[in-house]
Amino acid sequence: MTSFTPAELGRRIGSGLLSFPVTHFKDDLSFDEDTYRRNIVRLGRYDVGGLFAAGGTGEFFSLTPKEVERVVTAATDSAPDGTPILAPAGYGTATAVEFATAAERCGADGVLLFPPYLTEAGQEGLAQHVEAVCRATSLGVVIYSRANAVYSAQTVARLADSCPNLIGYKDGVGDIDTVTRIHARLGERLTYIGGLPTAETYALPYLQLGVTTYSSAIFNFLPEFALDFHTAVRELRQADVTRMLSDFVLPYTEIRNRQAGYAVSIVKAGMTATGHTAGPVRPPLTDLTPQEYDELSALIDKLPGTTV
Repeated sequence: MTSFTPAELGRRIGSGLLSFPVTHFKDDLSFDEDTYRRNIVRLGRYDVGGLFAAGGTGEFFSLTPKEVERVVTAATDSAPDGTPILAPAGYGTATAVEFATAAERCGADGVLLFPPYLTEAGQEGLAQHVEAVCRATSLGVVIYSRANAVYSAQTVARLADSCPNLIGYKDGVGDIDTVTRIHARLGERLTYIGGLPTAETYALPYLQLGVTTYSSAIFNFLPEFALDFHTAVRELRQADVTRMLSDFVLPYTEIRNRQAGYAVSIVKAGMTATGHTAGPVRPPLTDLTPQEYDELSALIDKLPGTTV
């Protein structure tokens, strides 16, 4: 059973860095549960706001519902007491409801609601989608605004009124106007999470908009660097943020941008480069080429005091 009320979870995830652990696969692409559990223990030693099991970086889109339950259960079993675990929900509304109820059954502390599968929908349909998921669980729910589920400020305000367990808004679009309008209207009612790929790039300017935290994929393989970066952002140390962007984050994104889907693939490559191999990505994603892997490894090696 969760140890956080929705309100407590909202405050907790807004207080520190968030991350999406990768999902470990064997060479035959089956779930490598033992290695995954050990990795959750490793990441749980750090002071984070929460871990999102089987999220986007965890390849939610390539997992079956039964596999999602296995991954979430492994995460909740392995994380230290006090580290929130959020589980995914997505696809059509009926399926998303099933994922949300499974999250509660698996011992998760909250739910991240991904966009519906494939089809576009208007704001009324999106609102009904979120309301159905929120009604299905007592857990805190974070909505993820991106792709075919971009929520307007008016819709988010409606959902904040109609769904007491809606605790967070994660932005994966980068529309500053919308984020500003939502925060101005709702203030501390929600926790605001930066969710663009390699969110470090946007972290400092987003802080000025009320987005107090973000999801760091880099944390998977460079946790100390990711936490140092987050601290520099929260302390408004512009020079340090700029230096870390120049030294690692921006060259890293140049590799990431070479292929669609590399936002996940490059994280798994980073795991291998730092001695925490998580196996390959599943199709339809593809792994980095050997040359790209070498480039990433060289970037990591240049960082001072890197701990593998």
